[in-house]
Amino acid sequence: MHICEKGTDQVLTSHQPRSRETSPRAVPAPRNGTPGQSGHVLAVGSPGPRLDQLTHTLRSTGHEVSHAVPGDIDRQVRQSPPDAIVALDDTQRGLEVIREVRAAPAGRALPLVMVTTAPGPDDVADLLRGGADDCVPDTSDPVELSARIEAKLRRVPVPVENLLLDPRTGLYSQRHFLGELDRELRRVETSRTGGVVAMVAVAEMPALEARLGSRVRREVAERLAGVAEKLGDFCDRLGWDEDGRLLMLMPGVDEDTARGNLQKFANAVAGTRFVVADENVRLTPAIGWVPLADCPDRLQAVERARDAVAESIRHRDLRPVKYAAWMRGAPRGRRVLAEAVRGLLSALSPLLVLVLGVGIPFVFYQQMYKLGWDVGSAAYWVVVSGLVLSAGLIVLECLFSLDATPRPERPSQPYPPASAVIAAYLPNEAATIVDTVESFLRLEYPNELEIVLAYNTPHPMPVEDTLREMARRDPRLVLLPVAGSTSKAQNINAAVTRVRGEVVGIFDADHHPAPDAFQHAWHWLSNGYDVVQGHCVVRNGDSSWVSKLVSVEFEAIYAVSHPGRTRLYTFGVFGGSNGFWRTDLLARTRMHSTMLTEDIDSTMRALHEGARFATDRTLVSRELAPTTLTALWNQRSRWAQGWLQVSLKYLRGALRSKAFTARQKAGLLVLLGWREIQPWLTLQILPVLLYSAWRAGGVDQLDWAVPICLLATLLTLSAGVVQALFAWRLAVPELRRRKGWFWRYLLVSTFFYSHFKNFVARQALLKEVLRDRQWRVTPRPGDGKAVARS
Repeated sequence: MHICEKGTDQVLTSHQPRSRETSPRAVPAPRNGTPGQSGHVLAVGSPGPRLDQLTHTLRSTGHEVSHAVPGDIDRQVRQSPPDAIVALDDTQRGLEVIREVRAAPAGRALPLVMVTTAPGPDDVADLLRGGADDCVPDTSDPVELSARIEAKLRRVPVPVENLLLDPRTGLYSQRHFLGELDRELRRVETSRTGGVVAMVAVAEMPALEARLGSRVRREVAERLAGVAEKLGDFCDRLGWDEDGRLLMLMPGVDEDTARGNLQKFANAVAGTRFVVADENVRLTPAIGWVPLADCPDRLQAVERARDAVAESIRHRDLRPVKYAAWMRGAPRGRRVLAEAVRGLLSALSPLLVLVLGVGIPFVFYQQMYKLGWDVGSAAYWVVVSGLVLSAGLIVLECLFSLDATPRPERPSQPYPPASAVIAAYLPNEAATIVDTVESFLRLEYPNELEIVLAYNTPHPMPVEDTLREMARRDPRLVLLPVAGSTSKAQNINAAVTRVRGEVVGIFDADHHPAPDAFQHAWHWLSNGYDVVQGHCVVRNGDSSWVSKLVSVEFEAIYAVSHPGRTRLYTFGVFGGSNGFWRTDLLARTRMHSTMLTEDIDSTMRALHEGARFATDRTLVSRELAPTTLTALWNQRSRWAQGWLQVSLKYLRGALRSKAFTARQKAGLLVLLGWREIQPWLTLQILPVLLYSAWRAGGVDQLDWAVPICLLATLLTLSAGVVQALFAWRLAVPELRRRKGWFWRYLLVSTFFYSHFKNFVARQALLKEVLRDRQWRVTPRPGDGKAVARS
């Protein structure tokens, strides 16, 4: 290889060299006029004319040159480290040479230029992908070769994994992040300062990779880091791993602060639409974290955070999950004796209710009287006042329901794409799900409407084949099996990032909405509301006396109480089904599967964010009611305990919050506070009567004709009459014709059902104290005898 003429340019060839004096253009002199000032270059190649000519060219351009043959590169690099390597692609073995250079520890970051004979585009691509930094043909001008080497020396290429920060994302590589974590762990050990390490994964990553390729990992990590940077300096260092998970190091913070900052980050991510690989997507951040003080070393810290991430992905509810030992299969530490005691107390809960609600108050009144304090008489007036207050609140809601805010006559914006999400547990709803899906496919909507069936099942079911066939026939139906799900909340959370609509209607698997439901819901949402709750109507009222009772009760709830309360206190609630959300709000709010009434829990979080709720009794969806007393007991026990959970979690903060008006706080006090006090207050009638009889010397000595007592009883009974009357007046037409059902409801409710619900509420308190939070599925009875519609 030598310098020769080609036109007016010098080139590298394998012919004999001409003298420099006869060359039309001289090779540039070495920098500063001194050989070797351009750096030390290792020339790699088999001995021969090509290597000699390469050496001559490098030296003539001012480089110090040493030699190495393939197979001896590592030794030569260690013995005399070069500034750059220029290798010949001998007999097309360039990839082997590249691998040998990069395998040497000192060769990983060295500039590597390959010189090859007549390379084609594919050959060049293979060499560059293999690890070369540049590729030039034999015919290249020495000036060009020198310039390329100089460029590499001025901007030394370093593998991304060796960089402290990724040049594109600005994040620490995993290796360097672990190094930072190591230093922080040593600092925590010596100074006992707090701190947290967190990992953030994206629940949708497998689906994104399957559709868009592995490149989305880096893009997702970059998008997540961008959100963290916008939120401020809550995170000290950010890194990412090869799976696209974001790594967060938060030194010097306590656990509550870390949890709060991570929650803000999760909400911000969920509320943002991202562009990933040219697609507009929603992401569900799954955050796992562990205190630095609990981490013996950096590897266990990352492994524990990863275990917490897996638990977070299972729920998809945006809540950061702290690592616990049971996530790695360790026992939860529950003692057998404690479990046995808890089971015994749960079985004895009816007796405990009597002891707590009757026995202890009676003894207290009795002992206080002996000490000279007539507390029992004061309790009598408290009970009477409570009964009158409850009756007054019921009547007030009824009156306000008459003038409930009407639905806007027309939308203020064009109808957007919409989505319906049906949450189903197939073993329980296999008999009804096909009819439900067919009813949704008959919905009328002037824009795109997709029907997403988000379901979980412990084993394959024959009905899935029928559903898949329906999806093949109608592309509007999207089947979304949610692996690992154990709750309705998890199914909804899995669906919310997949839906395409700007409006999401949430339904249980037994609901048949009216054909124009989505159109009418948009009338509300386009006029400034964020959530609208419709009217749930029982369609199997003829099945049993229980279903008849629930049919009328639902009219009292959805046609009277909800609209009246919304107008009275200026806020509504989402009732779990037949509710329509703005998709952006639902994506930020999600459902928490640890709450037994995830619908009320999500309502409180959305209200605190400033969301506006509407209630529309003309927005009808028909469902199935329980048909047995056992099924009703299980359903209402879950509801009562769920409401109690929400009250304990939110009431105190809501009353202090500036997000609510005084009127709304009064409504929250009634809805979350008084509803929990009232069942126990009404029970005080018994200990007060027992105390009065004890003080009077016997039951026969009591004066039952006390005017105030009679008046309170009359007011209490009249409230039930008023509620039943309003329920009939505002019921849907097919139920209004069943006047006998309303008279039966009034009678049963007065002498049995009201006491039944109060008893359930008291049981719920004991179950919550005992941490008995088992979800008992309400069996779907099938359509049975459907109520005829006009």
